[in-house]
Amino acid sequence: MNGLNAFEIPILDWIQNTFACPFLDAVIPPLSSLVDGGIIWIAMAFVMLFFRKTRKAGITVGVALILGLLTVNLMMKPMVARIRPYDFNPGVSLLVDALHDYSFPSGHVIASFEASVALLLCRKRAIGIPAMIFAFAVAFSRMYLYVHYPTDVLASILLGTLYAVIAYFIVKYIFRRFNLDRKIGVPERRR
Repeated sequence: MNGLNAFEIPILDWIQNTFACPFLDAVIPPLSSLVDGGIIWIAMAFVMLFFRKTRKAGITVGVALILGLLTVNLMMKPMVARIRPYDFNPGVSLLVDALHDYSFPSGHVIASFEASVALLLCRKRAIGIPAMIFAFAVAFSRMYLYVHYPTDVLASILLGTLYAVIAYFIVKYIFRRFNLDRKIGVPERRR
């Protein structure tokens, strides 16, 4: 994978040379850290469980996050074992502490797209659209911070979207199969 790494380093360097400025240097590290461990998405899903109107969406986000955790952090990262861009190009100055796991795929980006796509699929546009904007900002931040390659980010967007779709259909099936919409889910619409 060294050839691919060498091909992508100039893209990361271009991002650094084009966009780096004191404002982004100050804003991007805390923005990206909001997704450390998926915490912002876990908290949002948890809060959504308390409201009948958002409960099904909260469950869908939770299922998507669990799918990503099981497949990405426990299987894909150790299996692919792709080194971080700053390990390949040690001359770069980092804005964040060096990470101690592998680069592919990006857990931050996957979690962000799992949650935001799940919200859109659950027709929670008032939350889903800002969440999608935030997810794309997180995707950019991971490259800006030089902690992920562009292909890490692209694959993570696709995987996060896939896990959200799978979670949506799993939750939809379970709710329909056990008639949970009436019991714990979304209130009936008035005609």
